[in-house]
Amino acid sequence: MIKASLIFGIFLLFIQPAFSQSDSVFIREIYDQALVNGQSHSNLKFLCKKIGPRLSGSPNAQRAVYWAEKLMKDYGFDRVFLQPVMVPHWIRGEKETARIISIKSFNVNVTALGGTIGTSVNGLTAPVIEVHALDELKQLGRDRISGKIVFFNRKFDPKPIETGDSYSQAIDQRYLGPSEAAKFGAVGVIVRSLTHSLDDYPHTGFTKLTAGFNIPAIAISTNGADLLSKELSVNPSLKFYFKQQCKMLPDVLSYNVIGEIKGSEMPNEIITVGGHLDSWDLAEGAHDDGTGVVQSIEVLRIFKAIKYKPKKTIRAVLFMNEENGVRGGNKYAELAKENNEKHVAAIESDEGGFTPRGFNFDASNTLVSKINSKWKKLFTPYYADQLVVGFSGSDIIPLREAIPGVVLIGFKPDSQRYFDIHHTANDVFENVHKRELELGAASIAALVYLIDRYGFN
Repeated sequence: MIKASLIFGIFLLFIQPAFSQSDSVFIREIYDQALVNGQSHSNLKFLCKKIGPRLSGSPNAQRAVYWAEKLMKDYGFDRVFLQPVMVPHWIRGEKETARIISIKSFNVNVTALGGTIGTSVNGLTAPVIEVHALDELKQLGRDRISGKIVFFNRKFDPKPIETGDSYSQAIDQRYLGPSEAAKFGAVGVIVRSLTHSLDDYPHTGFTKLTAGFNIPAIAISTNGADLLSKELSVNPSLKFYFKQQCKMLPDVLSYNVIGEIKGSEMPNEIITVGGHLDSWDLAEGAHDDGTGVVQSIEVLRIFKAIKYKPKKTIRAVLFMNEENGVRGGNKYAELAKENNEKHVAAIESDEGGFTPRGFNFDASNTLVSKINSKWKKLFTPYYADQLVVGFSGSDIIPLREAIPGVVLIGFKPDSQRYFDIHHTANDVFENVHKRELELGAASIAALVYLIDRYGFN
């Protein structure tokens, strides 16, 4: 007679998942693959050094598309395809120049804001008025602003632990400042670079284009901003000169690059993991967002290397045009809706390739509490267990309206150094740490595995 305990053991054997390992052991295998055989770092080196800056509409952006398509095909992903999207084509022109004209003249480091127009060929010289918030424009009024260069000099708030919170508080002066100042007759705008760091690197970034209110706008380094503010306190009548030759060209055709491993049980349910392939033109776009691109590809490569057959379709999406338009993210969501795709989750890596700390969930407190109760302990050994409510990513946000029920997630690396590099000439491959980058790829792969296996129910 067969004992009941033996029958129960046989029953357990048959209801076990395809893997004999526990989740913690399998996640350890993911990390081992990334740390021992990871290819994120070598792929990033090629993207940065052989291709380089990848501003939307540029030849380098197109080279990056073809490189990513070939790389994913070489890895043997089940399906690799290009998704056409029209993108803006803004060019910087020759290097900008600027100086403070006071009792003495001082050259300062500046860079044009993305999307802005150029000055005349002789540059722009005008008096400067310093403000610290957009509301001050209304208080000052047209009489005091007209004909002047508005200098937005709001510093990063040092109190938030997450530097992204400081960025969120300061970004309106860069994104809206130029068009708002133009409404009061300003002839140009200077914006303090968005960083805690005091240095000579100006930070570019996109500024909103408003018909009839597009004036030349530059970012000034934080050291330059402090110097200008100091000189204004001594000589409020000083003038500022800058010259830039940027302009907007007609839209051009580009592509999102997509690779996927087809689900073995629920192929119509999709888990997207992505980053943006475009970058600003000042450097190599290493942390922003070359790291997100190679980590997304690496998730699929890891699964193939350890022979994991996902239940759902796992899709790596390399979005085009996050930096100055989010056209790729909008197109992806539009086609997902048009094709009646069912997206379970979308994860974006666009906060740099630093040490992983966890994930932001654009979801209810109830769901995030449930996720923590189930999965937090699995990430704790890797110090990546901050599973919190927060911002997901610019490229995946359009999915929220297109695909009801999709859970949007942002990869959350350590944020302390990101805005020292963000949108500057310092965003180069040498500033990415191999081990941190590979740990991030493993963390994302571990989360994808858990979502694939269990969903959010």
